Amino acid sequence: MITAKGIKKQYGDVNVLNGIDLEVSQNELISIVGASGAGKTTLLQILGTLETPDAGIYELDDQTPFDLSQKQLARFRNEQIGFVFQFHQLLPEFTAIENVILPALIRGDQKQDAEKRAHELLNFLNLKNRGEHKPKALSGGEQQRVAVARALMNQPKLILADEPSGNLDTKNSEELHELFFDLRSNFGQTFVIVTHNEALANISDRKLVMADGKFID
Repeated sequence: MITAKGIKKQYGDVNVLNGIDLEVSQNELISIVGASGAGKTTLLQILGTLETPDAGIYELDDQTPFDLSQKQLARFRNEQIGFVFQFHQLLPEFTAIENVILPALIRGDQKQDAEKRAHELLNFLNLKNRGEHKPKALSGGEQQRVAVARALMNQPKLILADEPSGNLDTKNSEELHELFFDLRSNFGQTFVIVTHNEALANISDRKLVMADGKFID
């Protein structure tokens, strides 16, 4: 599913990634842990095609996204990758449904079709009656589940999550962790999760540790 070889990234005089090699199988759920500044988020951004590596090869589902034009890459990202962030990144002026359907509208789907799928996702995520609420009317856990629904909207093959439970209390964190495994079972996505939460890391299929821009044993 994911093949990364010799991935390097430098900002100014700082080497952030120092030759990362990574293989992730389809339907696998892995966690990446490490101290702040280890390069975890930078790696996640490259896997999500939000950043370009200075060197190395990256393939996602047998495609090399960085060989695409900017327009093709944006479409690839929209259709193949879903993102879940620590602070949800929901648009405050939009309802839950309106936030969830955004990736589908960007892809060019009809609004009616997008809303139908959004309602199905919110129902699956136990948010059946929250679709017309704006983010400020939702709890932190509900906001994060809306963000997960948005990530799933276009049925991407890969879900990337950056500290997804970092802004949640213990109960909501545990529920979110269980949700990731339920989603993997029901929808078949591959998950790469950057986290400081050892409980989540320890129940993942694999826990990878980063330090100084590379994986360590």
